[in-house]
Amino acid sequence: MTRDVYVIGVGMLRFGRMLERSVKELAREALSAALADAELNPARVEAVWFANSGWGTNGGQDSIRGQVALYGAGLAGAPVVNVENACAGGASALHAATLGVASGAHDVALALGAEKLCQKSRVRTFASFLGGMDVAALPELMAKAQALGAGAAPATKPRSAPRERRARPGLGALPRLALDALVIAEHYQLDLGRLVAQALRNKSGRSPFMDVYAVGARRHMERYGTTAGQLALIAAKNHEHGARNPLAQVQRSMTTDEVLSDRTVSPPLTRAMCAPLGDGAAAAIVCSEAFARRHGLGRAVRIRASVVAAADPEAPGIGRRAARRAYERAALGPSAVHVAEVHDATAFGELSQSESLSFCAEGEGGPWAESGATRLGGALPLNPSGGLECRGHPIAASGLAQVHELVTQLRGEAGARQVERARIALAQNGGGFLGEEEAAMAIHVLEGPAR
Repeated sequence: MTRDVYVIGVGMLRFGRMLERSVKELAREALSAALADAELNPARVEAVWFANSGWGTNGGQDSIRGQVALYGAGLAGAPVVNVENACAGGASALHAATLGVASGAHDVALALGAEKLCQKSRVRTFASFLGGMDVAALPELMAKAQALGAGAAPATKPRSAPRERRARPGLGALPRLALDALVIAEHYQLDLGRLVAQALRNKSGRSPFMDVYAVGARRHMERYGTTAGQLALIAAKNHEHGARNPLAQVQRSMTTDEVLSDRTVSPPLTRAMCAPLGDGAAAAIVCSEAFARRHGLGRAVRIRASVVAAADPEAPGIGRRAARRAYERAALGPSAVHVAEVHDATAFGELSQSESLSFCAEGEGGPWAESGATRLGGALPLNPSGGLECRGHPIAASGLAQVHELVTQLRGEAGARQVERARIALAQNGGGFLGEEEAAMAIHVLEGPAR
């Protein structure tokens, strides 16, 4: 980066199930909160990067999503660039906005992520996540998951499903979930029989990503002796943190035993170890140092590093690659980090990321969590917001929600979940899966103002 870049405003709303609210409403609320936090008129924003993944599939808005969401929001015709990078969308939007300011092209830029996951059909909701993988390779992935005992249904050769208009008489008598599965099978050209059977067996549905995380957890357990109890301890810690966060979607403390006894989603993962479905939006406003000084530098948070990486079959280990690059650009190492928000779509996600970020040695994520290092008051608190498991995970909003939490921490404004003497923070946000790792990885290293 050629110029220092600062975060001067953050905003988000409490995530949750909001069937009656639109993406537009959620985006406007997050924007208003960020502008108020920055004490900024919307007309001062010079460029916008807008992140969203599902508005096309779930609402028909395939293009110009950011322009539609923010039309009439007072941004004075600022250019809007749309970002789609699965769960890493919000963090990728922040990366692009940061580069826009660092390059000198803009003095003030906005990154905003908004997502609506909740629908009346849970099967459709979960099936929409399939787009975060290589859909042509899904049968092969499901076969691997089945072989590893992750609970996935057996794969069959993909074939075109019949269209609804060619359905035979009596199709309307099928349960609603079966009809949803038919639509999904048609959209993704998957095997209809398998999807219908899976939908009827599991009426609550689940994200296919839970099976992917379950495979990773089982491999880690076999290789390093990691236990379900350690995963439950991580989830219980995040529930404790989330109970202190007024913006967390889930604000309920749970013991390790309660986490273990919750409903199984995909062995060894229980529901309490997994991020809930939710809608929401989050935003961050970044600016140049000169603008921050004119505006008042007192609460500005410096972006010391902003990195986005992609999966590479020739160089696996996207998390470690991205982390090394981020540490190099920030000119510091993992031992300098005081607080971090990591991508914990499941408790195993947090364990895995703590290793890839070099907070602990490979294979030591479980014992490190058991040591108490990752809880508030520990050596390096992870996910003081409650993480994705409790703060919630509306895909494109999640990375910016992490930044909202860390900016709040670095300003000393986190209240009951405040990490003492926090000066350096790290946000790690992954998106999608290719092969056996994330398709995209975004890492931001932040430095707080002197306090």
